[in-house]
Amino acid sequence: MPFWQDKTRNYYRCDRCRLIFVDPAQRLNADAEKAIYDTHQNDPGDPGYRRFLARLAEPLAARLAAGSRGLDFGCGPGPALALMMEEAGFATRTYDPYYAPYPEHLAQSYDFVTCTEAIEHFYHPGREWRRLLGLLRPGAWLGIMTKLALDRSAFANWHYKQDPTHVSFFSRETFHWLAERDGLNIVIIGADVILLQKPESV
Repeated sequence: MPFWQDKTRNYYRCDRCRLIFVDPAQRLNADAEKAIYDTHQNDPGDPGYRRFLARLAEPLAARLAAGSRGLDFGCGPGPALALMMEEAGFATRTYDPYYAPYPEHLAQSYDFVTCTEAIEHFYHPGREWRRLLGLLRPGAWLGIMTKLALDRSAFANWHYKQDPTHVSFFSRETFHWLAERDGLNIVIIGADVILLQKPESV
């Protein structure tokens, strides 16, 4: 149903899961989207960027068994999180449709999958969500970092929606709905870190 409208885009919200999404007709094409991504400064050696990513990496690492292997989904041009997980002792592969297009990495399963500041870019969030869950072994963790949408009044002035590459906005309600539907354990840490665990057995 309609949720918000500004000068450039219309936003809708799903009545069931509460996901807020941009009108598909108003999304960027692939070339325009990548041109914006190319301007991002995601330097793995930047201490500030590493501190930002540590808000997900540290609580995730604390829940992993020694020798766990993972995938950083949507790693971007500077796969800093994969490097940090490697440094913590967890072998980590990368995947990104623009910067690390390795389909063979999507044909395997992992003990953890990370998706930092990427899920808000999903043009087909339902399809991509199923793909993320399909990458998880029983007992594996999915670690997500994304800003959480609030109510309509907060959304009106929310800086996060100003980025034209941000098209899918998740809320606490959305993640809890997904966790309940898919039988996942969920932990929300702070304002933007979500950890979900696939059950050991179904």
